[in-house]
Amino acid sequence: MADHQEASVTLPSDPASVPAARKYVSRVLAEWGLPGDTEVADTIRLIVSELATNAVQHTLGQSPTFTVDVELDRDEQLRIGVTDSHPRYPKRLPAAVQQDNGRGMVIIRWLAAECGGRLSVSPTDEGGKTVWIALPWTARVQRRHRDPAR
Repeated sequence: MADHQEASVTLPSDPASVPAARKYVSRVLAEWGLPGDTEVADTIRLIVSELATNAVQHTLGQSPTFTVDVELDRDEQLRIGVTDSHPRYPKRLPAAVQQDNGRGMVIIRWLAAECGGRLSVSPTDEGGKTVWIALPWTARVQRRHRDPAR
């Protein structure tokens, strides 16, 4: 497999884009050898859903699109980033008993840590930000062998 693989998709900041982002990442990871029926694949889908939802809900209409980047380095580290053009970084909100939302970043951070990874946020040159998760790549790489008869 190549030392570095990457894939990217830009979607409108619309609630319908959340499942599209999740499906896109699932498809890319399956192509790279991670079966969709694994626990880590489920965790990644949940993380992508949370990150995409945040990009749609918390940019206050100031980011017409968001981009999902998927990178795999040396079959060792998977990085998934969601970039929007809103300058405000995500905040960890206090966990109030009556609060129905605002816990997404806590959930993402916990899920990433459970998989041996981490969460980070970095600014973009355009004034927005990318929220990244980095996870160890645990998929057994499935090499495709060519049929000599072809």
